[in-house]
Amino acid sequence: MPKVKLTQARYDDIVKELQHLQTVGADAVAEKIKEARAFGDLSENSEYDEAKNEQGKLYSKIADLKNQIDNAEIISDSEISTHVTLGAKVTVQNVGAGTEKTYRIVGSQEADPRNALLSDESPIGAALIGGTVGDVVSAVTPSGPKSYEILKIEV
Repeated sequence: MPKVKLTQARYDDIVKELQHLQTVGADAVAEKIKEARAFGDLSENSEYDEAKNEQGKLYSKIADLKNQIDNAEIISDSEISTHVTLGAKVTVQNVGAGTEKTYRIVGSQEADPRNALLSDESPIGAALIGGTVGDVVSAVTPSGPKSYEILKIEV
């Protein structure tokens, strides 16, 4: 599997979530299965089937998180300098509209455009990578071509 680019903060969140699911989550599902078994005949026990399905989803989520951890490539703050890299906080001005926005460039696993977390693989994120203050970059977005001037780069 290819490397998953993550900021240290996102990596730490994944590790915490995994630990929570392996302890609290697993215990909760085990308790549900135990309670469902107490209802009797398992062949016609919808509570048991539901608890087993929940257990399957839990194990799948745990495997996914372990996979992300095993394949994580942590992007450190020291790699962010005068150029836009993963983890950088970038303030840009939309050249056409004159509006300013600040984005954090992140790996695809933690992208959340609604919260200004842009994937380095998204059209705007990819256009910004490698740019410096003063550069004007262009990106073809779903709403058409856009140009952005890089105003500030921060850790």
